[in-house]
Amino acid sequence: VQLQASGGGLVQPGGSLRLSCTASGARFRIDIMGWYRQAPGKERSFVAAISSDGGFTDYAVSVKGRFTISRVNAENTAYLQMNSLKPEDTAVYYCAAGPTNVYVATSYVYWGQGTLVTVSS
Repeated sequence: VQLQASGGGLVQPGGSLRLSCTASGARFRIDIMGWYRQAPGKERSFVAAISSDGGFTDYAVSVKGRFTISRVNAENTAYLQMNSLKPEDTAVYYCAAGPTNVYVATSYVYWGQGTLVTVSS
């Protein structure tokens, strides 16, 4: 599976962005997908995850209620809708797939290249 993340950019505080993660390969439909982020000088941290059928989702406490993860298996694409963005959301966002533990970055098998989100006025 190859993952391609896109949709990052510069947005003002309170604004919204939608990130996309497009995957190649049939395995996408059976893989759990996750979004992680890494701010400058910090470790990569869990943002959200979604099960293969979309029935399970979970979020980091810091984004719960503001971010929504979803997927369209027919399009081999996962999304991260980010609303009410804050300066502390500034980071490179990565999509990933195939974990043994959704909350552990090193357990993911596949990673996208990352897309930069900057929240600033």
